Amino acid sequence: MQITVEDRPHQLRDLLWLREAHGLHPEGADLPPLLVDTPEPATVGVDEATRALWEAAWVRIWQAVAGHAAQEPDRRLYEELHKTPAGSAQREALLRQIVGPDWGDEFDQAVFRDPSHVNWEERDMAAFLASRPHALENSPEPRDLEALIDAWRSGLTKIVTIPCRGEYTRRLGPHSLLVTDATRADSDSYRAALASFG
Repeated sequence: MQITVEDRPHQLRDLLWLREAHGLHPEGADLPPLLVDTPEPATVGVDEATRALWEAAWVRIWQAVAGHAAQEPDRRLYEELHKTPAGSAQREALLRQIVGPDWGDEFDQAVFRDPSHVNWEERDMAAFLASRPHALENSPEPRDLEALIDAWRSGLTKIVTIPCRGEYTRRLGPHSLLVTDATRADSDSYRAALASFG
């Protein structure tokens, strides 16, 4: 049995920060809850026309990024990457397949250099590093192994977590599950999330 836990999905986290720091209110079903660590408003604001454009695109980009996060990385792509010359079109294409879609495909990535984003990431990294010494002993997967095995037998191979409030569980394709850190941390909630996969 092999299960991958992606507990720091970079592109998803960026989108969650963007939504809150720029006060976006995208509309759609099954949108993730707000972040546990609310970011400061973006230092560099945008005009209403840009905000409306971002709001309209956010859900579509979220879905594309979440769909990519659900996939298991293809190790052959990494092997191929090492064989391609730096700066080549082939290398660029391989990197795009590995990294997947992100905000920068349609909009300026400079938005993530905002001091609000930098501060939010620094706080998050400090909390993550502080949790590392106890990560293995507090791992939810051994704790809820029976439920995990049942989900694995139903096809689960990857769990993606996001740092959002409360419980939130969504199936991402045929082999992946998206949950909040809070869902994964609570045994009853996590077992229920895993059971929903079957």
